[in-house]
Amino acid sequence: MKTYSAKAAEVEKKWIVIDAEGLVVGRLAAMIATRLRGKHKPIFTPHVDCGDNVIVINADKVAFTGKKRDEKTYYWHTGYPGGIKSRTADKILDGRFPERIVEKAVQRMMPGGPLSRQQLKNLKVYAGAEHPHEAQQPEVFDVASLNPKNSRRV
Repeated sequence: MKTYSAKAAEVEKKWIVIDAEGLVVGRLAAMIATRLRGKHKPIFTPHVDCGDNVIVINADKVAFTGKKRDEKTYYWHTGYPGGIKSRTADKILDGRFPERIVEKAVQRMMPGGPLSRQQLKNLKVYAGAEHPHEAQQPEVFDVASLNPKNSRRV
């Protein structure tokens, strides 16, 4: 037996759309990261972009478990002395760019490096129910039906 190594030209990329309404952020991000890397495919090769293109809609309606919506804090640094800033998940979801919650969760589940940055460009996240990728004919991927813990009753 020889080990199969996929070439970039041989990889067939699909488009999938995920409705994030009511889905738990961490579980959703884990599924998306797996799809972006291509680990769900039998031809997975660690140094080749084997993943699919993922479209996430209704990112502003994601759910957190427990008290995370009110207590989970996102930090960043401005680069200046004493420039640490923070914001809770509730403020981000109610703010101007609620899709950043999903983007950051997926980014932090991917390994660092140039390939991961390339694969993250295949992720499109939209706060509303509309997306401009109808021409690609994306397949619907139902994350909520895979496990009852994936969705949250609000």
